[in-house]
Amino acid sequence: MNAGESPRIITLLTDFGTGSPYVAQMKGVILSLNPHVVLLDVTHAVPPQNIQAGAWTLLEVADSFPAGSIHVAVVDPGVGSVREIVYAEIAGRHYVAPDNGLLGRLAARTAPSRIRAITERRFWRESVSATFHGRDIMAPVAARLSLGLDANELGPPRRALVELPEPEVRILPNKIAGQVRSIDSFGNLVTDITSAMLAGAPTDERVQIHCDEHETQGIFRTYSDQPEMTLMALIGSGGFLELAIVGDSAAAMLGVRVGTPVTIKW
Repeated sequence: MNAGESPRIITLLTDFGTGSPYVAQMKGVILSLNPHVVLLDVTHAVPPQNIQAGAWTLLEVADSFPAGSIHVAVVDPGVGSVREIVYAEIAGRHYVAPDNGLLGRLAARTAPSRIRAITERRFWRESVSATFHGRDIMAPVAARLSLGLDANELGPPRRALVELPEPEVRILPNKIAGQVRSIDSFGNLVTDITSAMLAGAPTDERVQIHCDEHETQGIFRTYSDQPEMTLMALIGSGGFLELAIVGDSAAAMLGVRVGTPVTIKW
């Protein structure tokens, strides 16, 4: 690293869990190649093999990091199959991930300025396991990118990234129909309904929110606007409608899972 030059940031997002040695192995590979890199964890608690959940998490956190950051995302149920590993540049940030839909939401929001298949083995580890491409391909590639490797050397260009099929939010007169798309660490039910979609809806008791057999009225500004143990709706920090039970876990209390329909009427 040149004098006065800031170290590059590499983040890791996986479904490995916090109790496994796999994350440490990826970090060891990266630090062996670039001991000056700033290495940060996004999360390793993505539900196992849940590409959708990983894609939503990337969408939420990506813009919080400075331009030039390198994000390595490993939610890869197809590891060792014909699926490709790709480099993508999106909104000034760099991504290394399997091309299985994990980057699809980011690409839908902002079109990638560059996509490359990662096929050049000289940038991988010498020995590559068929079941751990995060350590043997993605980690060393990210480290070399942080050292200034031109991404065009990684492999041939690709025109687009794989997208995941999923239900779209339906916006009707006086009604919006979506679903629970994730559950955060507090047990809040995060929907796929955005604040922009709700721009024409009232926020008082005229609006009714239904989730499974549960119902609440009004869209509030913060959790403290309602008493303890109350089911309430609000716009979360990510700009999506959330359902919460004040002081407790809505997911546990209501038994609601990802994919449960959510309907708003007024």
